[in-house]
Amino acid sequence: MDVPKLLEAATLLVPEETATENDITVRDVWDYLRADEWEVALQLLEELGDVRSLPVSFWETLATAAEQMRWERSAAWCHWRCYETRNGIIRADLTLRPASEARRQVPFDGAGVLRPMWSIGHRTSTGEPALDVARLWVEFMPFLGPGGQSSVRLAPLDPSQWQHLEPGQVITMHEDRSVAGTAVILEVRRPGTAGTE
Repeated sequence: MDVPKLLEAATLLVPEETATENDITVRDVWDYLRADEWEVALQLLEELGDVRSLPVSFWETLATAAEQMRWERSAAWCHWRCYETRNGIIRADLTLRPASEARRQVPFDGAGVLRPMWSIGHRTSTGEPALDVARLWVEFMPFLGPGGQSSVRLAPLDPSQWQHLEPGQVITMHEDRSVAGTAVILEVRRPGTAGTE
C-alpha cells in the first residue's frame, strides 16, 4: 500500500470530534493529504493519536507509512505507541547522575534504543534488589546525557512485573550495579485505558 493510502486509512480510525490543543482535526489532515503534504499529515495524525486512545491498527498503519517515507524516528515512535496500546503507559521524570558520579559519560539516543535495568521494588531470595529491564523513550528531546533531566516513557520487557507502580513512586535506573539515575513515576495507565483493539 502506498503512503497516501496508508495515511487515509489511519485517518479513518480517528473519531471526527477529536481535536488537539491547537484545534487540529481530521479535516486538517485531509487538507494536507489533498495537497500531497504527507509528512505534515503524518505529524498531525501522531498528534491526534496523543489526544485519545486509538487502536493498535492506527499506530501500525502510521509506522508503515513512516517507514515507507524513511522517517526512522517517527516509525520508532509509532511502534512504541503500538507497544503502549497493548501493554499500558508508564511515564516518569528521570534525572541522570552527572558523568563524575556514573558510568555513563556520553548522551544516549532517546528514541527507545537504551534498555537499562530498573530497581522497582522487587527483591531476590537473599533480599538484594532485583532489577527489571525496560526500554527508555525520552520525551521532547532526541538525546539525554549525564546530569540531564527529562520526562521519559518506559516499555518493560515483562509488563506484569511493573503492575504495582503508582504515581509519585521513586525507582532507580541502572546500566550496571551502580545507580545511573533516579525517576519519579508521573503516570501509569494499564492496558485497556491506553487504547486497545
